[in-house]
Amino acid sequence: MITITLPDNSKKQYKEGVTALEIARDISEGLARNVLSAKINGEVWDAIRPIDKDADVRLLTSRDEEGMATLWHSSAHLMAEAINTLYPGVKFGIGPNIEKGFYYDIDFGDYEISEKDFEKIENKMMEFAREKQLFIRQEVSKAEAIEYFTGKNDEYKLELINELDDGEITFYRSGDFVDLCRGPHLPDTGFIKAIKLLNVAGAYWRGDIKRKQLTRIYGITFLKKKDLTDYLQFIEEAKLRDHRRIGKDLELFTFSQLVGSGLPLWLPRGAELRERLENFLKKVQREAGYEQVITPHIGKVELFKLSGHYDKYGEDSFQPIDTPIEGEQFFLKPMNCPHHCEIYKSKPHSYKDLPIRLAEFGTVYRYEQSGELHGLTRARGFTQDDAHIFCRPDQLKDEFIGVIDIVMKIFKALDFKDFITQISLRDSNDKEKYIGSDENWEKAEKAILEVSAEKKLPNTIIKYGEAAFYGPKMDFMVRDALGREWQLGTIQVDYNLPDRFEMEYVGSDNQKHRPIMIHRAPFGSMERFVAVLIEHTAGKFPLWLTPVQAIILPISEKYNKYAKKVLTLLNNSDLRARIDERSEKTGRKIRDAEVNKIPYMLIVGEREEAESTISVRKQGEGDLGEFTVDQFVKRVNEEVNTIYS
Repeated sequence: MITITLPDNSKKQYKEGVTALEIARDISEGLARNVLSAKINGEVWDAIRPIDKDADVRLLTSRDEEGMATLWHSSAHLMAEAINTLYPGVKFGIGPNIEKGFYYDIDFGDYEISEKDFEKIENKMMEFAREKQLFIRQEVSKAEAIEYFTGKNDEYKLELINELDDGEITFYRSGDFVDLCRGPHLPDTGFIKAIKLLNVAGAYWRGDIKRKQLTRIYGITFLKKKDLTDYLQFIEEAKLRDHRRIGKDLELFTFSQLVGSGLPLWLPRGAELRERLENFLKKVQREAGYEQVITPHIGKVELFKLSGHYDKYGEDSFQPIDTPIEGEQFFLKPMNCPHHCEIYKSKPHSYKDLPIRLAEFGTVYRYEQSGELHGLTRARGFTQDDAHIFCRPDQLKDEFIGVIDIVMKIFKALDFKDFITQISLRDSNDKEKYIGSDENWEKAEKAILEVSAEKKLPNTIIKYGEAAFYGPKMDFMVRDALGREWQLGTIQVDYNLPDRFEMEYVGSDNQKHRPIMIHRAPFGSMERFVAVLIEHTAGKFPLWLTPVQAIILPISEKYNKYAKKVLTLLNNSDLRARIDERSEKTGRKIRDAEVNKIPYMLIVGEREEAESTISVRKQGEGDLGEFTVDQFVKRVNEEVNTIYS
């Protein structure tokens, strides 16, 4: 007999070899029908895999991320089975679950595949799903695995197998299809009730541009048809909010293949919007004691080798720039912090000088693969609202809290109310991917956890293995209007770069000490933040931020002169306004202003000219009545000034 401990700490005795599904059935048949997989001693297993020793068991359903991951991973396997049947001889790369759904990279050989083939593949998947095929796990030796996939002439699986150790290789079978896979999988294919293949794209094998390009097919599945219907409606709404479409419609930014993929060009309206965001943060930072600095876009390779960024970002960065005449190598900076370290070191410091807070809107560069680029959310050049605080140990908590307060001001100004706080710590089982001593890591992690407890931040979670390579961090994950989660603000505690750069200050004891470094970026990157803001608001920006706050609509050409007088008064009061002088009916002008997300429409005609007033409409609210220009300016200023309160 073995002892099974459930999440409520209750213990049950079962025969050795019991499965999680049998444990669920022992609790209730209803629960058993919903179990997708199980967590056994912290590791996700198939629900039908035998348990042969005492274990902590947590049953996973569709309410659990790991449960849905199991569903989508199994669905990738099911899609591969269907494609293997429909297109004999194809070869398979990898097929993981992703945040929403799954994909599989496939070498179709001479077959041509496009979205018009999706229905045929979906139908075959549903056929296999209805058969309730078992997912059967089989442990195989390395020699057996090589023999099997050599027989299939599948060089992709053979490459993966050669990287595995003997004794850790498993196959999964469903129907007549066998795949190299760690699992876990569903008990059977019958759980899959709704299937939709979403799109097809190219993907280089192992993400290497020098390797063969495979065909990547994305899909999603659900346990109920209604869930798929709801998801597809969500996708349609997301398309309407796509920042790339809205950004083009509102003339905010563009891209040019001649300039280069992933390198956004900000148009005048977008540049103004971005400048207002920067000015807002600069004002907040000035009040908090930050000083602005400016650093070059490049640095010597040695700088980034010293900081560790060259090793960590080398493959994802642009290649070094050689200078043949003098033999130096330069690097487009992937981060701003090494430059700021050198600014700190440019003169000696006393304990009385600290904290020193250096801020910069600094542009950095990462060579993302072309298939990973996505508008402003994944670019090759982007500007971080970066700052680095150099402080004494006794100042660390207060400085960290001060950064949290800045993040909260930004969220309030932009009406981000739904967010979680994620504390990312080191994976103690994989320390090789981090730099610095255990002692420094323990001090940094302790500081973040204490600040979090003191601030009582809502919805706080801890993630192990998600820390930056030089220190733990606190990220703010915002949910937008569609419930999608975005990582925006970040704060990181770093004991390691001060060591690497040998930074010092003279303490009150007249001895030299190391400062602690805090990295922070409340927006994250200007590009990504603007993209999230566009999709969250569907382009209907807050009044203080929107490119055009008001549009003046003369009801006929003879009132254009009065409209220009109103425009001058508004511009003199620092309101952003323009005139629609087209020979269109007023109703058409109002509709167009609504479509263009302009908050206020100011209608002027005979009565307004005679009384020196304007008739005001607000987007989404309709007619607000007549105002003098001064009254309207006061209303707008009161609304705008709430962001600083």
